Amino acid sequence: MKNSVLKGALGALAVVGVALIAKKMAARKRFVKGIFNEYGIKERSPFGLADKIREMDEEQYQELKGKFKKEFASRCCHRRSERKEDIAQA
Repeated sequence: MKNSVLKGALGALAVVGVALIAKKMAARKRFVKGIFNEYGIKERSPFGLADKIREMDEEQYQELKGKFKKEFASRCCHRRSERKEDIAQA
């Protein structure tokens, strides 16, 4: 009895995990699609993006780079650094 309850709970947890991962992937795909539309990139591949980056000036490149850093940055370690900054400001 205990094993079946444990298996059911782990199965439910796995389903929730897969759903969260799928949601995150869909959000990132929408972001990249928006970047392609915003910059007028017709070829929907990394090569099309690279060609567009080669055509950009430095200011446009830094703007695009900032957008990608903001979207794809790991959020696991930022809380600790934010707390240190808050403590340092106090």
